[in-house]
Amino acid sequence: MNHYPLFADLNGRPVLLAGAGKVAERKAESLLQAGAAVRVVARELNPVFQKWADEGKIEWLGSEFHDDDLDDVFFAVAATDDYAFNRRIFQAAEQRAKLCNTVDTADLCSFTVPAVIDRSPLKIAVSSGATAPVLARKWRQIIETLIPLHTGQMAALAGKWRNAVKAKIKGTANRRRFWENLFDSRFNALAAQGNLDAAEAELAAQLDGFGAAKGEVVLVGAGPGDAGLLTLHALQAIQAADVVFHDALVSDDVLSMMRKDADKISVGKRAGSHHVQQEETNRLLVEYARQGLRVVRLKGGDPFVFGRGGEEAQVLRQANIPYRIIPGITAALGATAYAGIPLTHRDCAQSALFVTGHSKHDGHQPDWRTLALSNQTLVVYMGTLKAAETAEKLMAHGRSGDTPVAIVSNGTLPHQSVVTGRLKNLSELAENAPRPAMIVIGEVVSLRDELKWFQENPAQSRLHTLHEQAA
Repeated sequence: MNHYPLFADLNGRPVLLAGAGKVAERKAESLLQAGAAVRVVARELNPVFQKWADEGKIEWLGSEFHDDDLDDVFFAVAATDDYAFNRRIFQAAEQRAKLCNTVDTADLCSFTVPAVIDRSPLKIAVSSGATAPVLARKWRQIIETLIPLHTGQMAALAGKWRNAVKAKIKGTANRRRFWENLFDSRFNALAAQGNLDAAEAELAAQLDGFGAAKGEVVLVGAGPGDAGLLTLHALQAIQAADVVFHDALVSDDVLSMMRKDADKISVGKRAGSHHVQQEETNRLLVEYARQGLRVVRLKGGDPFVFGRGGEEAQVLRQANIPYRIIPGITAALGATAYAGIPLTHRDCAQSALFVTGHSKHDGHQPDWRTLALSNQTLVVYMGTLKAAETAEKLMAHGRSGDTPVAIVSNGTLPHQSVVTGRLKNLSELAENAPRPAMIVIGEVVSLRDELKWFQENPAQSRLHTLHEQAA
């Protein structure tokens, strides 16, 4: 994000507007509606501007711009069809550390004006950072249809009662909970009917009967990385959370979906790196929930597929903490789909097995004979560190060394990479694969060249070719 969004209070503040044509007229209307004291520099005024000047709504400074016209203004807007004139104003504003917007000229803007959905006092702004204003207006029109007209009236009532709610309800989380419950309640319906007196009475009644809510924990699957793969329930839980404990594998795009005022705490781990012990994570989940907070435990993939969600749910149950489970798309499903590798196929794989390359109990050995069976797909989570052992054991128990394999790194993300080869070369492939990664073993991997569709890293594609030649 290269623009910082804000809403400025212009009431009574002077703003310089260069131009008095149709485009400048639209700018002046918005500025006047915001209460700005508009000062106009223009060679001549069109009839609308002349009327505003006669009524004292604007101040006409004349046809000549002087640099010191900017000295005491809040910001400037250049809306003429003279590029050189607009550029002069912008440069003068830059020298005085004043913000300047030049209509339809991105290189002469230190701020942009968004498309606005107005439900005063609630306003929603949509901006493309001056790159695609038509696209911003398109989305403004779409959002416009989603925001009920009475939303502004609800906001006005909320503003009227804000101090009373703050005095009655202690704690930011409790106050947030009150407002969220109110806006989803009968209060909304009454406001939509235009019965504002009844809506205000409903607000007062809910405030009088409000009690601090109990905390809860939601174990949420964040999916394999692409934020578009979040479920609707997962998104709602993340955006409602007071605090989010997240794994290291949860992508930045998913974390950006959190409320900005929520606490974000990393408790994740990567192989070979320092991390918060599981016992400490369990303790923190219980501790924060007992404070009455809405806690989200956000896990890459699915909480119940190698995510220790079952262990955490047991701890919450024993501590009598209310909890919910929101499943996510596990990496084996998401990463293989984005790699163009079907887990099953009638011609070559009638089953799929998911296994982990790490176990809680040292020395634990899987049933290698079962894992080595043909006509099935084997997906190994967190398996790159033990790739040599995995290949050796599978071949020792009957799986052919020529079995196709793939390593999918950063699955579903823009920088996803996929390398393919043979089981006998798995150790070499794994040694150079970026992490996090998962291993796919089985004849279905041979379908990738036909079915791949998602963006590949060109460097990794070259590596893929080299490995295929070596195999």
